Amino acid sequence: MAGWLSLESALASVAAVGPTSIDRFRADIDPEWIDQALAATGTASLRRRRLPAEQVIWLVLGMALHRNRSIVEVVNKLDLALPDERGRPVAASAVPKARARVGPEPLAWLFARCAEAWTSRAAAERRGQPALDWRGLTLYGVDGTTLRVPDSPANRAHFGGHPAGGGHGESGYPLVRAVALMELRSHLLRAAAFGPQAAGEYTYAESLWAAVPNDSLTIVDRGFLAAGLLLALGRGGTRRHWLVRAKRNTRYRVLREFGPGDAVVEMQVSRAARRRDPTLPATWQARAVAYQRPGHTPQLLLTSLRDPAQYPAAEVIALYHERWEMELGYDEVKTGLLAREEAIRSQSPEVVAQERCGLFLP
Repeated sequence: MAGWLSLESALASVAAVGPTSIDRFRADIDPEWIDQALAATGTASLRRRRLPAEQVIWLVLGMALHRNRSIVEVVNKLDLALPDERGRPVAASAVPKARARVGPEPLAWLFARCAEAWTSRAAAERRGQPALDWRGLTLYGVDGTTLRVPDSPANRAHFGGHPAGGGHGESGYPLVRAVALMELRSHLLRAAAFGPQAAGEYTYAESLWAAVPNDSLTIVDRGFLAAGLLLALGRGGTRRHWLVRAKRNTRYRVLREFGPGDAVVEMQVSRAARRRDPTLPATWQARAVAYQRPGHTPQLLLTSLRDPAQYPAAEVIALYHERWEMELGYDEVKTGLLAREEAIRSQSPEVVAQERCGLFLP
């Protein structure tokens, strides 16, 4: 499903997945959602085709489950194409044309619908089990990664690559930037954003805030420490808290101390940030919690959890390290599902966008 629950064992056998696994996957996707996705994006098939639009949706999902098979093999293995008058299998040339007709929008719509439904269902199922949440807050993490795509001219021009260093140009493959919002204790994805590698994780994270529910704590790494980003998260709902590690050069002024290593601090908002967003204040405040683990350098956490009685410092410190669930999830996808090979098979940005949504759904 749209997350990484028990991935280490599940992804180990992905190459041997059969049609019955698709059937189990289908049980979690209401067929009406596919119809709604096609209707909402204006891509439903209006005439009889060998590969109608709804079957193309299943093809894209099957591509994620059958990484070791060609796309045409996936069509035939899952019996997705309608037979012609002679009962012949679908021609290889028909598959890219069918995918191009459908485009990426229905998959994006379906991904958002599944993610919202599955995370809401998980929350409903664990009501009355407070150990799965923390002090009335659902725990989320946001982090980014990159996925390789085929080195076609269209992909290279759109996505770009990473500088190879030493003046040797760009990386061997174009790279897609991906930033995901994951419910940390159920391992379900709530939302994800993708695009060219050149845009920073900050940019993609901003687009995820609309999916963050009320009564939540979102844990991010220090790369996301920015007033414009974190204040926007808090302003967008009720009790939408954040927790982040400070950078080495973070400057602040202590306003009030709760105890050793626990205080309310004030930080300056940069002029550049205020030029981008004139609604930002000149300064912003956060709670600062300092700690040091044996054998490691001192660390400082910044958070909107301002009440030390309601949110004890020791628990806040322990919570921060749950963000590693995001790192483990990305590693399992790349190592288990993709075997460190090309993550995406599509040759143009439009169908890359389609395939990446399918990749993050199973």
